[in-house]
Amino acid sequence: MSWHEERESLLKSPINKLDLKIEGSALEPLIKQLYAELDRAGLQFKPPVYLSDEWGCPEGVPVIAVPFYLADPKLSQIENEERENLETPEESMMYFRHEAGHAFNYAYRLYEDEEWHRIFGPYSRPYIEDYRPNAFSRDFVRHIAGWYAQKHPDEDFAETFAVWLDPDSSWLDAYQGSGALAKLLYVDQVAKTIGPLPPKIKPSTFDLPVQEMSYTVADYYQNERRPPVEVPRWFDGDLKQLFEARASDNTTSAAAMLRFNRLSIINDVAYWTGVEWGIIRSLVDHLSERAESLALQVVRADDSQYLVSFVAMVTTLAINYLHHSAFVPSEKK
Repeated sequence: MSWHEERESLLKSPINKLDLKIEGSALEPLIKQLYAELDRAGLQFKPPVYLSDEWGCPEGVPVIAVPFYLADPKLSQIENEERENLETPEESMMYFRHEAGHAFNYAYRLYEDEEWHRIFGPYSRPYIEDYRPNAFSRDFVRHIAGWYAQKHPDEDFAETFAVWLDPDSSWLDAYQGSGALAKLLYVDQVAKTIGPLPPKIKPSTFDLPVQEMSYTVADYYQNERRPPVEVPRWFDGDLKQLFEARASDNTTSAAAMLRFNRLSIINDVAYWTGVEWGIIRSLVDHLSERAESLALQVVRADDSQYLVSFVAMVTTLAINYLHHSAFVPSEKK
């Protein structure tokens, strides 16, 4: 059976009929690594891990949900083809540590503690999806892309826990003199105090386990698919200023150069600006298409300079979007 035929068969299959299991999958050694890190940190609690539709930890429940496609290499390939999401083991461990932070918080109900509120903020604060982070703030740790610790006090704790747990973070030196150090020291002290104790809350419910996912793989992607962000066609002049307008023997297509570097541009700009990955993707794809339509060129011997200028342009537009919800501040929504 060809990959196309196998892919179509998987897309038509109900997810709960695929017999997906953590045991024997690429997830199993990562979970063992997580538990080994928790042991090394002196924590008795080991959050159960189950397959679901996305990474997560149901509020108040000390368990870790992992995307179902990570339990099967062919489903992981479909995920990459559908959403360009090729997750490395290192990235998976980052998510495991983050979700373990939520689970630890919920297992011992730390979020009810007054000192927790004083350090991280009120747990009852509204959870805002479209938050606007303060780039490079030293009051928060840096872990998951997008300055995620600034999203909510609960996320701040989970990110702080993840950095504290990571055996390679050298957090005491890395955050010396920063506002984030007090948060890390709190986690360190709490872990030493209650880590050997049994949790107050035991895992009881699982939010959408894979056994309940009766819809097909194709339905999953159809339901999760978001329309691309519309980008106004205002940047042709900027692109003409950035690239060469005429082809010659020593030039090559600007669009080809941008396509070759596409994922690196998107990932880096999204990481450093905190703007959602899909928004940056829509912007980069639109500008690349316009560069192709305009037949813009780059000088072969100096294409790196064009790339630097393009990344600077995209970063500027991303920062505008972050602060004004528009790529150009005066844009009418």
